[in-house]
Amino acid sequence: MRVTRTAAVTAAAISTLTLAACSTAAEPAASATDDARATPASSDTAGGTVRLVTHDSFAVPDDALAAFEAASGIDVELVQPGDAGTLVNQLVLTKDAPLGDVVYGIDNTFASRAIDNGVLAAYASQAAAAADAADYAVPGAEDLLTAVDYSDVCLNYDLASFPDGAPTLEELTDPAYTGMVSVTNPATSSPGLAFMLATEAALGDGWLDWWEAMRANDIRVTASWSDTYYTDFSAPNYGGSYPIVLSYASSPPYEVVDGEPTTAAMLDTCFRQVEYAGVLEGAENPGGAQAVVDWLLTDEFQATLPENMYVYPVSSSAEVPADWAEFAPLAADPYTVDPAEIDARRDAWIDEWTAAVLD
Repeated sequence: MRVTRTAAVTAAAISTLTLAACSTAAEPAASATDDARATPASSDTAGGTVRLVTHDSFAVPDDALAAFEAASGIDVELVQPGDAGTLVNQLVLTKDAPLGDVVYGIDNTFASRAIDNGVLAAYASQAAAAADAADYAVPGAEDLLTAVDYSDVCLNYDLASFPDGAPTLEELTDPAYTGMVSVTNPATSSPGLAFMLATEAALGDGWLDWWEAMRANDIRVTASWSDTYYTDFSAPNYGGSYPIVLSYASSPPYEVVDGEPTTAAMLDTCFRQVEYAGVLEGAENPGGAQAVVDWLLTDEFQATLPENMYVYPVSSSAEVPADWAEFAPLAADPYTVDPAEIDARRDAWIDEWTAAVLD
């Protein structure tokens, strides 16, 4: 998962990030379905303390968390071992003595590792938004992982540097773009891994050739998303020297100045990330863990995702900021890789990438 972007909000003095494309559906009249979306389906089994294991970018408004705790009788205790990769690795290493009861933040680049190592217990949420979440299910693991949100990892560009539009992925290897691109290392960064996978999906057998050409074009590689975005980006809010950087389709709304966009995402470079929640095998409070999964699917929680974690909610009835459709459209045809293939080849791909780009 990406690094928390609270600093970006402060630096840019802008509100509501945005990942857009899907415009918010018209608000329906109140119904029994609305009540189901508002109340965790397992609230009758809840109570006690639930340890929620999540990545270090987890952010939810205090009032939203307090309302859930008051309604359910649950005291949520956060356990945050690191980013998405670290999160899954720690769950595997501690599966005989679980770090918590429920997990949120396993993404599709690490899902198979968690599944294959038996860290998850079966639970099929009956919350209303579970039907929407099913569209993003990991095949064969529908009862182990429940989709909560999704986003697109893409190259972003400084509009002032490319008034006639951004180059394509293939065009970036042209010497004309030497020293213009900053990305993150797939071995240390979840966005970096997602973008590496996008190049493999887009270019097939030629993906390493592309990276070798980019190395010759002086591509910059950093350890983290924040280094690439906040330090390297030439966008007006940051003042770095790289007009093309790796970020998200949701980033441009934060770079709107006086109502005008200053950056945009290169939507032909995007990898679709999905984040999941699940009950942990061996949970001390499995009923409470199930209630937390249900809560993550309520529109009360789902509506907090865009402005706090800069991702799209899976719920089709959760509101998304109005300006996302204008400034942060999702990719029409994002790249994806089967989670099982990622798990089988992730380490080899990273080793090949390292040899081509860094060694």
